[in-house]
Amino acid sequence: MEEHNEKMKALLIGVCLLDEDIAAKNASMEELERLVDTAGITTSGKYIQRKNRKSARTYAGEGFIEKCLKEEVDILIFDNDLTGSQARNIERLFSVEAIDRTEVILRIFHNRARTKEAKLQVRLAELRYELPRLKSMWTHLDRERFGSRVGAGVAVRGMGEKQSEKDRQKLQREIYVIEKRLGKIIKRIDTQKKRRKRNCRNIGLVGYTNAGKSTLFNRLTDARVLVEDKLFATLDSTTRSLDLGKGRDVVISDTVGFISNLPHHLIASFRATLREAEEADLLLNITDISDDDFEKHINDVENVLEKIGADGIPQLLLFNKTDLVSGSVVERVKKDYPGAQLISAKNGENLEELLYQIDKSLNVPRKYRLSVPQTHQKAINYTHNWGRILEKEYEDGFVKMTVEMGSEEIRNLEDYVV
Repeated sequence: MEEHNEKMKALLIGVCLLDEDIAAKNASMEELERLVDTAGITTSGKYIQRKNRKSARTYAGEGFIEKCLKEEVDILIFDNDLTGSQARNIERLFSVEAIDRTEVILRIFHNRARTKEAKLQVRLAELRYELPRLKSMWTHLDRERFGSRVGAGVAVRGMGEKQSEKDRQKLQREIYVIEKRLGKIIKRIDTQKKRRKRNCRNIGLVGYTNAGKSTLFNRLTDARVLVEDKLFATLDSTTRSLDLGKGRDVVISDTVGFISNLPHHLIASFRATLREAEEADLLLNITDISDDDFEKHINDVENVLEKIGADGIPQLLLFNKTDLVSGSVVERVKKDYPGAQLISAKNGENLEELLYQIDKSLNVPRKYRLSVPQTHQKAINYTHNWGRILEKEYEDGFVKMTVEMGSEEIRNLEDYVV
């Protein structure tokens, strides 16, 4: 995927079918403009076409595209996925590059990848995006020179088809190599996590892109993760210790942000980074309360968590950026989401309460049956100090107890659980 260092000018085009919500399409176009800005491209205009059906040839109508091209621009960016043939038809008809929303995201990822792991994941996502678009890339060779022809009853492949197959095999080989390397990385992550899990609990920060995950991460851990008012500022997962007091070991991980209509191949490519969310004991699901579409963003995040198999992990819903909204908005959210925490990561507002709720969520009490030798007075005293004794009896030199205790505390008594 090419890097574009010069400031390009773009027109943004969306198609809203007559049975679709125009307000939702407007919001999607606004988000596309933010993505384009993050990619270092200037938006010269945004246009939405209302029509019965999308054009198989050029996605939006050809007449509509021509009307939009009132001024000279470098690129047309569509708010929906284009097929390879649609992009090439547009470029041929209007002599301007055409890309879609997914390619904008890929360009951002490409420019922001810093670590070896992130670069591998971005390259894998690029290859998976390019692979289905190869089929029609070289068909012009067949049309212009040879075409598909039949000889002696046997179909003969044209040059375009042969070139397409060569390119497909090359991409598939590269995909195989990268998947193998990422598989080793995931295996290493899993091994490290198993070691950590024996000694501490794991928290994953998830949420819509630009919701303030990295700001909160820095505030809680004194880390120096990059914070920008841009989409996808964080691509790599970063892990730090989190001090909850009481001598407990907890680690917290910042992850890549989610976004509406995130293509499946992008999610699949970033499994190594998202592993921190998949294997967490608790997820902090962070939402930007100042965003008018925050309810939709909550659903978008839940959809991605479901796709990666993390929807069953306990969550704390956090509404961030309370410093940017009125008191009436805060009160409405409190009423609509009674279990949520309202914070300002920037100002540190309500973070003490958040830490208390994290500790409480990680340490939900359960009932356990213990059998402790009477000579193990240290364990018996610990049980009385850290648990609530529901039943106790003495039998054959053992103290048999039913105790209610937090999941953190019971770890020190694992040898006595029956």
